[in-house]
Amino acid sequence: MKMKKYTASTMAEAMKKVQKDFGDEAIIISSKPIYSKGFLGLFKKKYFEVVIGIERTTMSSIENIELKSNDVIEKNSITLQPTHVEEIRHELVTLKDLIKKQQTATTKYPVIFTSIIEQMEHQELDKKLITSISDELFDMYKNSREELTTQQLIRFAKMALRQELDQFSIGNQSFDKRFINVVGPTGVGKTTTIAKMAARAVLEKRKKIGFITADTYRIGAIEQLKTYANLLQAPVEVVYSHEDYVKAIDNLKHCDLIFIDTAGRNYNESKYINDLVELIDINKETENYLVLALTAKQRDLEVIIEQFERLPITKLIFTKLDETNSIGPIVNLMIKYNKGLAYYTNGQEVPEDIVEATLDKIVELIFQGE
Repeated sequence: MKMKKYTASTMAEAMKKVQKDFGDEAIIISSKPIYSKGFLGLFKKKYFEVVIGIERTTMSSIENIELKSNDVIEKNSITLQPTHVEEIRHELVTLKDLIKKQQTATTKYPVIFTSIIEQMEHQELDKKLITSISDELFDMYKNSREELTTQQLIRFAKMALRQELDQFSIGNQSFDKRFINVVGPTGVGKTTTIAKMAARAVLEKRKKIGFITADTYRIGAIEQLKTYANLLQAPVEVVYSHEDYVKAIDNLKHCDLIFIDTAGRNYNESKYINDLVELIDINKETENYLVLALTAKQRDLEVIIEQFERLPITKLIFTKLDETNSIGPIVNLMIKYNKGLAYYTNGQEVPEDIVEATLDKIVELIFQGE
């Protein structure tokens, strides 16, 4: 038995070359990604390496195969002693079955799908969602009367994602409710986000605004909000109790909109949610926005959303888009918890670095670079 090594830019391409040369006679020994050295350790290029085992008779029959100049294939032959062949053959068959199971997801679809699926995986979309979109593309691909291009498939993938998200309320911030209650854990940029939202209400909607802050636990939090309020010429009320909150509402009765900044706490502990509910009146005139940072792990974000189930969350807001390379969790969490999306932020500048979400923007962010 001899071994032969193939390298190609994608796993599907490597397997296609194996299939072309040997059909079903090749036994896959190993497959793995490898990287070129690059320039000064940078700009590394990813390849996939597949090592197969073949019988001598099969090998001799294809020694005269002419390889195209653009094929990236290396031949490394190792001769095995006849006494070891049967033992190794059994082990290779077992290994081949295991590898086939691992490769099912990548070999289920045509090679032309590879870059689209890899893009969705890079953005960390949920696996079930990726499969759903890919299956829909595959049906379209099979039933098409003409060969579809990659760009056409990307356009269809975007349409499929739009259909998944079309049921959710995205953007369209009208500020119809009088109270804007913004909640979220510590460190997500909640106060800065409130300032950005308030600035939009003043500059674009011509609303007369006021602020209430219950964030009395964090050093400098009140001063930070007062700085933004002064720039917007808006009053600020500081509250420590529900009685303070009632008085603050009365003091701000002349305002069209009142933005409420709550304390950022470790909301893994339910007692902080209870404190929040007791402090603030949640009524039909209140919109509740939950702020989450995209730099956090999705499972941690799920725990936070589940802790806030006692509050009727109107929409989600995601911060720190500029600090991550994947935005799939936005889509995943919207779908899993049936929540709309108001804004996402992409920097610290006030009021510039906030974007009112739209369906088109989210879809384009998922497929950016494709």
